[in-house]
Amino acid sequence: MSRSAVFLDEMGVGPLWRLRQGAAPEAVDVVADAAVDAEVAVAPPVVEAIESVTAVVTEVVVQVQTEAPAAVAATPVPVAAPDDTAWFDDAPPPPPARQLSDTDIAALDWEGLAAAVAKCARCDLCKTRKGVVMGRGDRQGAWLMLASSPSRLEEREGRALPGEQGKLLDNMLKAIDVDAGGDVYITHLLKCRPLDEAGQERLPTEAESAACRPYFERELALLQPRTIVTLGSMAAAGINPGEKPVRGKVRQLGNASLIATFHPEMLLQDETGKAKARAWADLCLAKSTHGG
Repeated sequence: MSRSAVFLDEMGVGPLWRLRQGAAPEAVDVVADAAVDAEVAVAPPVVEAIESVTAVVTEVVVQVQTEAPAAVAATPVPVAAPDDTAWFDDAPPPPPARQLSDTDIAALDWEGLAAAVAKCARCDLCKTRKGVVMGRGDRQGAWLMLASSPSRLEEREGRALPGEQGKLLDNMLKAIDVDAGGDVYITHLLKCRPLDEAGQERLPTEAESAACRPYFERELALLQPRTIVTLGSMAAAGINPGEKPVRGKVRQLGNASLIATFHPEMLLQDETGKAKARAWADLCLAKSTHGG
């Protein structure tokens, strides 16, 4: 055992701390020399010698750690996997929404009815439509304006009778003192636009009309209008299947009076003015029947 080790052992300090790698021999010698000087100087008490040696050892350790920091192994960063969405193409399609029965539809409120129409798949029109067209206007209105099925413009805008058609209808109603913005509801018998294989508009089939009929009947039950004005020959024929519509005559649908007239789109194309004159007579008949 070295002299330094014996000296420290006598004082109860224990073995010297040594670095395993990269230890500077000069640092150990400094500790040893300091211990020898403390032995030669015999004057200080043992306690002071322990404090002195401890301070020297601490200073050397701090200096060694500062000059030779331990290397820290870098944690490898995982490489992000490429965005692969090929699985999406192979994923099974989501299950179709549960279709409501006629009884279910008959119990819907306005919001539920609109939601059901938006996701309806009761007939094949859901495969070709670009959108559905729900009715618009006053849901407590006494007047119901009824067309057959949406046009291309209505399908694109998702609104019944937009643009020039709607403006003309508003003016027609204003002429008989009916508030088009506050007492009128406008809708279609069908909520989707029927198209043939070439993408052209066509008449709805009986199956398509029957599939969509519960939606119209629910609108009618919620609205409870006093007067219904059908717009165009298809709407006049479709509202009471099997009954031949006659212009200039008042029919009944439940408690509502039913009057047929021309569709605003046809009136916009009328260059002679004859159709507009007849439409005016139809509206006057509807107003007198409605009363008020």
